[in-house]
Amino acid sequence: MGRTPPGQTREKIFRFMEKRLISGQPPTMREVQDAFGFKAVQTVAEHLKALVAEGRLLHEKAKARGFRLPDGFGPSGPPVLVPVLGRVQAGALDLAVEELEGYIPIQSRSMSQSVSQNGADEFFGLRVRGESMLGAGILPDDVVVARRQPSADPGDIVVALVGEEATVKRFKLRRGRVELHPENAAFRPIVPDPRDLSILGKVIEVRRFLEGLFS
Repeated sequence: MGRTPPGQTREKIFRFMEKRLISGQPPTMREVQDAFGFKAVQTVAEHLKALVAEGRLLHEKAKARGFRLPDGFGPSGPPVLVPVLGRVQAGALDLAVEELEGYIPIQSRSMSQSVSQNGADEFFGLRVRGESMLGAGILPDDVVVARRQPSADPGDIVVALVGEEATVKRFKLRRGRVELHPENAAFRPIVPDPRDLSILGKVIEVRRFLEGLFS
């Protein structure tokens, strides 16, 4: 069997990268090497460098898994890859975990504009545990996408840190004190000591997956 022409191989690599980036799972060069059976990772580097030179991929050299699709990809601008940082409790408080599970693509014009101004680190995702926010349509194992901000307006759904424990709740003010309210009558509001409370971000989107997100 003859060798596949470099152009055909490169096209297959681009399609592989495109699929992984759209799914929110940017691959490492080692993963590309394993997928195509190359003997050396340098072969992958050369193909990816060529795709960048052709304008089909962009590469942020300071970042691991730093490849992305060019601006203008898709009808609402380029997908924004948001890191999913472990789990957050929507119920009783639980210890906050910031262990990277992977990435999910968020594609909206407003987010793309915000990223261009402030950087992709402005957003983060957390997988939800518990049932305290059922009334807001947030179910166990959903992923909430939040914009990092240290404050909130009454009525906002927020990711809040109380001591070392994180939770998703609706932000309310009563007599000048912050209360974190569930959207489920089976749960009680949390009235934290102001010294223990930090707002990590405002929830702006909820993602639901019928199959494992990173399986």
